Amino acid sequence: MPAEAPVLRKASRQPMEVFERLESQVRSYIRAFPTVFTVARGAFLWDVRGRRYIDFFAGAGALNYGHNEPRLKEALLRYLAEDGVAHALDMGTAAKAEFLETLESLILEPRGLPYRVMFPGPTGTNAVEAALKLARKVTGRAGVVGFTHGFHGMTLGALAASGNRRKRRAAGLPLQGAVAMPYDGFLGGGVDTVAVLRRYLEDDGSGLDRPAAVLVETVQGEGGVDTGSEGWLRRLAALCREHGVLLIVDDIQVGCGRTGPFFSFEPAGLRPDMVCLSKSISGFGLPMSLLLVRPELDVWEPGEHNGTFRGNTLAFVTATAALRAYWSDGRLSREVARKAAHLERRLAGWVEAFPGLRAEVRGRGLIQGLACPEPGVAEAVCRKAFERGLVVETSGAEGRVVKILPPLVIDDADLEEGCAILERCLADSA
Repeated sequence: MPAEAPVLRKASRQPMEVFERLESQVRSYIRAFPTVFTVARGAFLWDVRGRRYIDFFAGAGALNYGHNEPRLKEALLRYLAEDGVAHALDMGTAAKAEFLETLESLILEPRGLPYRVMFPGPTGTNAVEAALKLARKVTGRAGVVGFTHGFHGMTLGALAASGNRRKRRAAGLPLQGAVAMPYDGFLGGGVDTVAVLRRYLEDDGSGLDRPAAVLVETVQGEGGVDTGSEGWLRRLAALCREHGVLLIVDDIQVGCGRTGPFFSFEPAGLRPDMVCLSKSISGFGLPMSLLLVRPELDVWEPGEHNGTFRGNTLAFVTATAALRAYWSDGRLSREVARKAAHLERRLAGWVEAFPGLRAEVRGRGLIQGLACPEPGVAEAVCRKAFERGLVVETSGAEGRVVKILPPLVIDDADLEEGCAILERCLADSA
């Protein structure tokens, strides 16, 4: 990677002023990363001043293959140059057919997953809303079980099943239809929280009616990088089957190879009733989400759930290119595992080197975090990292986890350069 981007896009003479003057106060990431980015390639961003930044954020997980991946960009530009259909709702297009066939042949069939594919809308929360709506339609029951620290989106149904108090409060009205149960480890290492859920389900005096579905993340990306163990996930799936409760896995941030395999639930041997995908399914940062559904659960009436942008044709093109480029064999999964092992060693080394931080390593694959219990430490580390040329964010309800989320295709040297920056920032805070 060259030291500087070959071409820098132009910006206004006072590039930050326009955002302060015109954009809503709700903006957030621009406050953590106060600059104007102009060029992006691979694992790097450049700003209007020509400064280079290593990207340990990857579009909050939407850029698993890095910025402007050449093969994906070439496919998209070729499609546009040939006047390919850009918008078609859920009409048939060659781009959608090609994507579905590629998803089936490279992802679903090799894993023995005969899912139907639903395109619910452009973002992850659309997939979650569709899953909850379908679960209620199938079962005739209204309730949903979510988990402490879970996060599933900002629309009302998804938010009701999320744990973040600040985000829930912003809804401005009571959130209904979901109850939070303790995630793996929430009550301490000695408590099996699946057994807690079982007690609630089986005790007629618990106050918990049998729900339509359980909604779970295998790794809670926004919730603090907490990880459900394989055993915990298997016990949860078995409990759902036993009680006729649908299991919905939210793989929006940690799917598409983020933990190594294409689906994060593969190592646990799960076969969820529904799977929510978004973020990196388009491969290029284009809006796209999927809901994968067991065929017998696909009981929708035509048009019963719809939306103008539920079929992003341009995203179909880049998604197909991404699947062909990275999922025709097991090389990417092996590379993620190798890089993840290196990253985990670095994190463990920091815990040992800076005992005053009382930090804890979390995560799996290339979503890993360093939980710092002292308030403000993780935020200070991320702020100092940005000043030194690294884009990295915090995670968790109180922002106490430094969340490391690089592109899966990052070079070893660039991964290590980012780690070296983080180490210096941790040393400053220790």
